[in-house]
Amino acid sequence: MANSPLVKRKVLAYITRVQDGSRELLVFSHRDYPEAGLQVPGGTVEDSELLIDALYREVEEECGLKRDELQLQGKLHKYMYYAEDRKKVYERNFFHLEVTTDTADEWEYVVDGDGEDGGLHFQFRWTPIEDCSLAADLDNAVEWLYQ
Repeated sequence: MANSPLVKRKVLAYITRVQDGSRELLVFSHRDYPEAGLQVPGGTVEDSELLIDALYREVEEECGLKRDELQLQGKLHKYMYYAEDRKKVYERNFFHLEVTTDTADEWEYVVDGDGEDGGLHFQFRWTPIEDCSLAADLDNAVEWLYQ
């Protein structure tokens, strides 16, 4: 299914790890635009691209984690989101990935790729799921991580 002028398809990655017996979620803030709030990796599905391929591509572009460092736990949720500021509807597809390698507790990553985020500096950190409050309704599916 291709993106239409009316609806943009998005993938969002809830990447988790277990640290000291509790589950943590990978979140990031924009180094140069802190007003954007806390977010999770994700982005637009390209025309004729499979959701799963878009998911792994966006994760690698935005935080540097590669497919072989992650284990897909499943698709959590799909819902339509209207962005008032852009006057656009987004089909948001939330996936749960578990990191399978050791990662730093915090890191900065420069977004790779030619998209609108290319060159942005994202500051990543792990946060307890129960303390998660994400911008732009990105925490809409966090409850599904407790299932």
